[in-house]
Amino acid sequence: MNLAIIGTGYVGLVTGTCFAETGNNVMCIDIDEKKINNLRQGKSPIYEPGLDVLLERNIKEKRITFTTDLADGIKDARVIFLALPTPPGKDGSADLQYVLDVASSLSKIITRYTVIVNKSTVPVGTAEKVHAVLAAHLSTELFDVVSNPEFLREGVAVDDFLKPDRVVIGTSSDKARKVMDELYQPFVRQGNPIYFMDERSSEMTKYAANSYLAMRISFMNEMANLCEKTGANVDWVRIGMGSDSRIGKRFLFPGIGYGGSCFPKDVKALAFTALEQDYDFSLVKTVMDVNDRQKLVLGRKVRNYFGSDLTGYTFAIWGLAFKPETDDIRDAPALDLIKELTEAGAKLRVYDPEAMPNVKQIFGDKINYADSQYDAVTDASALIVVTEWSEFRNPDFDRIYETLKHPAIFDGRNVYSLERMEQLGFYYESIGRKIVHPQVVPVK
Repeated sequence: MNLAIIGTGYVGLVTGTCFAETGNNVMCIDIDEKKINNLRQGKSPIYEPGLDVLLERNIKEKRITFTTDLADGIKDARVIFLALPTPPGKDGSADLQYVLDVASSLSKIITRYTVIVNKSTVPVGTAEKVHAVLAAHLSTELFDVVSNPEFLREGVAVDDFLKPDRVVIGTSSDKARKVMDELYQPFVRQGNPIYFMDERSSEMTKYAANSYLAMRISFMNEMANLCEKTGANVDWVRIGMGSDSRIGKRFLFPGIGYGGSCFPKDVKALAFTALEQDYDFSLVKTVMDVNDRQKLVLGRKVRNYFGSDLTGYTFAIWGLAFKPETDDIRDAPALDLIKELTEAGAKLRVYDPEAMPNVKQIFGDKINYADSQYDAVTDASALIVVTEWSEFRNPDFDRIYETLKHPAIFDGRNVYSLERMEQLGFYYESIGRKIVHPQVVPVK
């Protein structure tokens, strides 16, 4: 099938590459000439495990190509995917400017029946808005608008696309349904479902799924904070809860809050949708409030231990991306922590396998960027673990102990066991668990 993907960001590039991998002819379109030129050379603008291999293979096989020319890019397309930014406004509403502008342009150049697919995460009612914009200049016999939300987890997005738990498609057109069913059949050969529903329900499904997962995270963070006060261990609480088949084990790990491109934006957008409908969705608002507070928990632990004035202290931070296996720092808890500690006078030496260039665009030379995880801890007053990259899970603790000015670790992701930290002699604070070795004296 001939496909066009408008937008080569995270969703667009993964979508286009994976469709090409299953034999489709894909044209990716973007207004950024530099990005398009790099993509033609196989250079991905994002870090996503496995994506570079698929991209290189499909460029070589000429199944995926790139252009900045919209009219040329869509001329042969049977299906056009809109994978465009929908950034949140201050009130949480999704900005549909890019989606509607492209729809307007398409309405003037489409010449045969085409399925237009909203792949971006968009508010309820967007399919109708896109349809109205297209219909202003185009016969309704020449197009259908479909909602097809993505459920891609950064770090495993390629696997999620190639082997989806489910595919959700919103359409009221039998003709569009047949096209979308044909397109997605190669991805559900193991029997995972394609759910066809109306457009509004499809749009709401994406917000509902992400907001529910964010709620689980915020709930466990609240439980962790309560466990600290009562002397309970949140690890055991999590295990006890997760063994209940009605609850399940996933998204029950406490930490220092969620971030990234999806959860913060989607929860805010759902809250705004409720506000538009004059409905007080108090649970969603609480999820956001809890997450905002949780991002400050680790910084508070550091300042409680070292004092409110951190002048003269240097801290090592491991992990800057909002989660492992990505370079995405959008709404990452590390950003809040860096801001808090530097404002208190601390010097920071940070390390992340992928995200340091993105952080440097924000903080510049205000912080130091280490060449390795061990370079970061050299002569630091303490180690702060923010993102649970695999390489941080079993480090050389003897080397860390000897390199730190004194052995203190603040763990925002509960990466290490309490028993091991106690055996190794570290002062160790985590989330929702007891403090290990509180007798260690702070050293600048």
